[in-house]
Amino acid sequence: MDRVQVDSVTRQDSSASLNPTAEIVPDLHERKPPIKPHQSPFRRLAGSRSTTVDPARASPICSNPETRPFFKAMAATFYAMSTVGAIASPSNVRPNKKLLASKQKFSQFSSFSSISPIAISSRRQSLCYSRRSNSKINAMAKELYFNKDGSAIKKLQTGVNKLANLVGVTLGPKGRNVVLESKYGSPKIVNDGVTVAKEVELEDPVENIGAKLVRQAAAKTNDLAGDGTTTSVVLAQGLIAEGVKVVAAGANPVQITRGIEKTAKALVTELKKMSKEVEDSELADVAAVSAGNDYEIGNMIAEAMSKVGRKGVVTLEEGKSAENNLYVVEGMQFDRGYISPYFVTDSEKMTAEYENCKLLLVDKKITNARDLINVLEDAIRGGYPVVIIAEDIEQEALATLVVNKLRGSLKIAALKAPGFGDRKSQYLDDIAILTGATVIRDEVGLSLDKAGKEVLGTAAKVVLTKDSTTIVGDGSTQEEVTKRVAQIKNLIEAAEQEYEKEKLNERIAKLSGGVAVIQVGAQTETELKEKKLRVEDALNATKAAVEEGIVVGGGCTLLRLASKVDAIKETLDNDEQKVGADIVKRALSYPLKLIAKNAGVNGSVVTEKVLASDNFKYGYNAATGKYEDLMAAGIIDPTKVVRCCLEHAASVAKTFLTSDVVVVDIKEPEPVPAGNPMDNSGYGY
Repeated sequence: MDRVQVDSVTRQDSSASLNPTAEIVPDLHERKPPIKPHQSPFRRLAGSRSTTVDPARASPICSNPETRPFFKAMAATFYAMSTVGAIASPSNVRPNKKLLASKQKFSQFSSFSSISPIAISSRRQSLCYSRRSNSKINAMAKELYFNKDGSAIKKLQTGVNKLANLVGVTLGPKGRNVVLESKYGSPKIVNDGVTVAKEVELEDPVENIGAKLVRQAAAKTNDLAGDGTTTSVVLAQGLIAEGVKVVAAGANPVQITRGIEKTAKALVTELKKMSKEVEDSELADVAAVSAGNDYEIGNMIAEAMSKVGRKGVVTLEEGKSAENNLYVVEGMQFDRGYISPYFVTDSEKMTAEYENCKLLLVDKKITNARDLINVLEDAIRGGYPVVIIAEDIEQEALATLVVNKLRGSLKIAALKAPGFGDRKSQYLDDIAILTGATVIRDEVGLSLDKAGKEVLGTAAKVVLTKDSTTIVGDGSTQEEVTKRVAQIKNLIEAAEQEYEKEKLNERIAKLSGGVAVIQVGAQTETELKEKKLRVEDALNATKAAVEEGIVVGGGCTLLRLASKVDAIKETLDNDEQKVGADIVKRALSYPLKLIAKNAGVNGSVVTEKVLASDNFKYGYNAATGKYEDLMAAGIIDPTKVVRCCLEHAASVAKTFLTSDVVVVDIKEPEPVPAGNPMDNSGYGY
């Protein structure tokens, strides 16, 4: 019969098993009963008792007093080989000098003389490890680069410039693509700054550290805003370039960086004053600008948001045709991801995706894997995936789920319930309404260990990432969902606090907003990957615009912020901090200059013409080559993206300029491959 084993509890089952291929593994550390010092492993049976036999008297040869020590040593060797559970290195074991002498004297009597008691002594007690071991821990040597002559900072800056110059070619509507070699499959053609930055590894270790520093600005901006990665790198390059000049002239880097930090913080406040709330008609412009002036993508994203609402969920899929498609399905999304990365089903996207799966909702902590046996065995028999949503899952139960997932016994994933306190229970009830599940909670007398498939809900699709989960219902509970939305609306009318009303509105959006799915199409796989990255950037930029509003795009907002620096300088503590403010002022023009350069225009001339106008909406449209009202022309940037670029670039510059020593590993030379000992060349083979 199959057997379900969870920890130390075994349960018989004739039809299903959590791990039908499991094997019983013997305990390798099982200790054998100790043998007294005067005993030998050679025994003979006498009735029901075992009698110890002296190996020295077991043979006529052993009766010779001269040969007896050797046979004692050989017997001890066999005993040690059968009882010692680890391999003892000769360098760590003290040889038994008496046994060594006997081995040398009587080695001609046995073919086992190569098994020497030098490595294995006569008893376990005589295995005496040396207190002063000769073994060494080989640590990789380090090379130090001091900045006494400025050489360390120069090498770091070289790495920064190499990465920034590479990423910078993608900036603006006339930016170029970058072709990335792929070890497996076709090469990648990308126009996304952070994707390019992740692929850069420089040969010089110090330069590579510099490249990694600015890569942090791009990665952080991408994580928070989803766009603006190239601008972050270019702005960081400008701050570092201007800062290195000043520090090399003898300025105090600590005070300089404080000035940069304070100025950036004050400029964020000014940026929020320049921001305006995005209109529905402007969503397409925001998306199109982020996608490289592709209005087909921009209009599709705007349409998706109009169907599911601004707070709705929009996801991307790879289409099977050359055309882009948009469709809407009902669903719910919340900010809780999988508990363990071992639940991932797509290692490239680091997501866990299941279709036509069941959901188990538990309003308490799961502490014991045995409580889940009924549900999991039903899942094995039914062949369906299970997603567990609980307050928490302790290590013992989680380990059982992970092991059976990795072995292929179960299609399963687990996550923590969204919300806290009473709101957590409300979210679980909402999920139960959407999926038709029953929430397991002690207050209503439901016990997890007695629950079966009757308490499970059903979802058409569940997608889990590291930070979020999307549940798409199968449409069978639409009537219950409508009633639930009406109940929540009544709660909104009765609520007094704005915070409570906001949370209730979020619940309505999650229940009724649905999920819009954009299928990205292309002619080739290479084009599909590049296009999907652009659509992803455009979608993230649109979401950022909804969150914090919009400002004039094309690098002009950063350039306009430079005019605010002079007033900010008056609030700084000393002259060196004011020098830091001037560094920020000069660096703010770098993105616009690079956009103009990629469009084939002199960047310095463009900045002068833009600053000559007092209209803050006036700027250079690189797509058309005209100077015009950029807001009216649809050249718009999300405020959140510009803010993240400024903050993260200033943070990286602060770290860079205050660095004085670089420590890198000294690469050991690769060993020369040894010649083939079986090489028969020259012998006619």
